[in-house]
Amino acid sequence: MSLKHSDWPSRLWIVRHGQSAGNAARDEAEARGLGLIDIQTRDADTPLSSLGEQQSIALAHWFASQPNYLQPDVFYSSPFVRSVDTCRAVAIHLAGEHVDIGIDERLREKEFGILDRYTKQGIIATFPELAQQRERVGKFYFRPPGGESWCDVILRLRSIVEVLRRDHVGDRVLIVAHQVIVNCFRYLLECLDERAILAIDAEGDVPNCAVTEYALEGQGDQARFVLQRANFVAPELAAEAEVTRAPDRPAGPK
Repeated sequence: MSLKHSDWPSRLWIVRHGQSAGNAARDEAEARGLGLIDIQTRDADTPLSSLGEQQSIALAHWFASQPNYLQPDVFYSSPFVRSVDTCRAVAIHLAGEHVDIGIDERLREKEFGILDRYTKQGIIATFPELAQQRERVGKFYFRPPGGESWCDVILRLRSIVEVLRRDHVGDRVLIVAHQVIVNCFRYLLECLDERAILAIDAEGDVPNCAVTEYALEGQGDQARFVLQRANFVAPELAAEAEVTRAPDRPAGPK
């Protein structure tokens, strides 16, 4: 049986969005030792920064430099503005102005609940009991009031994987989303456990516009996604824009 009869896309890229205005505001708040991030928009409405726009264009240039079989022909994005704009920059460059982008709420950022907009210092100062609980339970299982744990995110991504298998057999799919989404997809696609994915997370933050890529290997029922590269920073990104690595911290409305 040939690869085209396997019920998976032939290629999958999972990309973190370009730097957002929220990332920049978070960096400033933490550098000043502030407890709250000064940003006026909802997290979902936070746009790319000027640097993030440059990063997105550089990512588009890298994809365009690849041979056709290594370019996506299906595009999905988190509904958050910073992800949609990153995805659109790539999709338009590859497929033109009228390209269709699938916007799916299951790809949204992890929800931080009551901790939204607080820096690490702010969480410790304002919610010491929650900070202690998170330390005790671990970030994989910890669910802040009104928010999500990593397990909650993984649960919603399981149905995305089924959409890929149902609707995109043989396609080349690009997903643009968020740092936790990238890592949770790795947990699912590489059949990792809590210890393994948290070890990967501890290695460092996912760079903005970094590429995690999977290719289908094997035939028929034996076909499996195999990791090709993780958190890859394209040469164009380094050449055309600054590489940024902002941590996964809440950045939403006041």
